[in-house]
Amino acid sequence: MDKIDRFLSLNRHKVFQTSDNIIGVGKGFKIKNGQHTDKPAVIVLVKKKIPESDLKRGEKVPPRIYDIDTDVIEIGEPRFLGRTDYVRPAPPGVSIGHYKISAGTFGAVVKDKRTKRPLILSNNHVLANSSDGRDGRCKIGDPILQPGPYDGGTDAQVIGYLERFIPILREYTHSSCPKAAALEKIGNNFLQMIKPHYKMSLFKKTSMQNLVDAAVARPISNDIITSEILGLGKVRGVKEAESGMKLFKSGRSSGVNQAVVKAQAATLKVNMGDNEEVVFTDQIVTGPMASPGDSGSLVLDKDNNAVGLLFAGSESSTIINRIQNVMDLMDIEF
Repeated sequence: MDKIDRFLSLNRHKVFQTSDNIIGVGKGFKIKNGQHTDKPAVIVLVKKKIPESDLKRGEKVPPRIYDIDTDVIEIGEPRFLGRTDYVRPAPPGVSIGHYKISAGTFGAVVKDKRTKRPLILSNNHVLANSSDGRDGRCKIGDPILQPGPYDGGTDAQVIGYLERFIPILREYTHSSCPKAAALEKIGNNFLQMIKPHYKMSLFKKTSMQNLVDAAVARPISNDIITSEILGLGKVRGVKEAESGMKLFKSGRSSGVNQAVVKAQAATLKVNMGDNEEVVFTDQIVTGPMASPGDSGSLVLDKDNNAVGLLFAGSESSTIINRIQNVMDLMDIEF
């Protein structure tokens, strides 16, 4: 490899002058019939492999340069990845969303524990339109767009279909009590006489609490997604949060950010909009590291172990589901 290093230090910038199709050069081991060999080589990176017969005289890469093997690898045309762009294969950390919502974050590629098939992980409110499972806000098989609708996602950019979700349980639910139903009827009959355009409904306060805001989608094909999280890399394992632990996330809106764990096993109310609050328990609370649109981001420790699933926050805090709760309830694994 020393000979290759010397060659690259003297010639790495000259290769760009040879052809517009050549966009880089490096070192590695020659690949033959799709298999890596043990032969060191100068690796010439091209936008597209072109048949030798179609190349001009000066554009051909010789099989050897100064007794050093060469290899030509097609890598396309690299560009900075916009988190709100259409990306294929799509990595975790980019925009995604149920076709009825705005946009959230593709959190991670996980596996169905039973079938071992890959799934896209994010929040219920990103992939399932904040459904409680009975409200008709979504149905299994609904299209999931990448990017999300707010970022220009259309029916032509379906990345997968809603596979399953954990319902979000509201603090107040419509009462099924016969006495409440009778009172509703009496009240609405009275309203018809004085306010015909109004209707009365009775809701019951519940003690229901949520553990996770989570959902998974089935990709339309395995090669349409990649498991490496944009800006962070691959998930290496699973770990519990600890007080003072530094955590990281890669989100659609604010990219890669970090914050320190402030509290664990927290029970708190979360505002879902329209003055509607829901209660979540066994949550992780960190300092601020998210913006609107980062919901669904996987949260990792410094060693890239999955710790949680980001779903809410404020200017001074971020709220995260414990990853073990997500895995157990969603029946998934990494």
